[in-house]
Amino acid sequence: MPIYTFERYEKKFLLSAEKAKTLERRLASERGAVYDKYCPSGETYGIYNIYFDDSESSVINASLKRPRFKEKLRLRGYSFPKTGEETVFLEIKRKINGIVTKRRATLPYSAAMDFATGGPMPETDDYSKRLTLSEIDYFLKHRRPLEPKVFISYDRVAMADRDDPTLRITFDENILTRRYDVDLAKGAGGEPLLGEGERLMEIKFIHALPKWLCDMLAEEEVYMTRFSKYGNEYSRLRGHEFNHIRKDC
Repeated sequence: MPIYTFERYEKKFLLSAEKAKTLERRLASERGAVYDKYCPSGETYGIYNIYFDDSESSVINASLKRPRFKEKLRLRGYSFPKTGEETVFLEIKRKINGIVTKRRATLPYSAAMDFATGGPMPETDDYSKRLTLSEIDYFLKHRRPLEPKVFISYDRVAMADRDDPTLRITFDENILTRRYDVDLAKGAGGEPLLGEGERLMEIKFIHALPKWLCDMLAEEEVYMTRFSKYGNEYSRLRGHEFNHIRKDC
């Protein structure tokens, strides 16, 4: 059954493609980590996002101040819709004292876009889905009108620990962003966010990082960093420096 509510920690690491492959091999061989259903043989799969913000970019500006509480709204798809009826996820994502919570609802693409940009809340008989849509509705009504602000896509490999499937490790590459044609129907394309040969690894867990994983990261000299795809895209837009790989990674 799909999971529509998440609560976990998320730690991020910038590393080289070679280091990413080394960690991927070690996770599989030493820990028996398994690939998820979207990449059963370790091949990448595409993730396509639209982030919503207002005309003043208030959502991302608030986020970049690193408050104890922040939230954002995004639409996520795993394919490019050919009509407005393909299913996508509309997600409200929050971070509270380091803990990430995410609630998502499935909607037809056209309905999700309409709702996020000022349209009525979609009706549903599903209680859990209605709660999520109500949270999103509250978010929308207490802000300036939102618009599709930026498209961000990437290719991902995802793994889960054999003994603890809530421990997930993902490797993202080919992160592309654009502020024109902010529409999933327009397909992929945009400016690369990472440098050549860079990968973004995310570790997602509920309680604490296990010692074996901490030891593996230390052995491979992999270091945690702060990295927000939307945040780094916005920093680049403003002409500011943003995160890239450490030379010793």
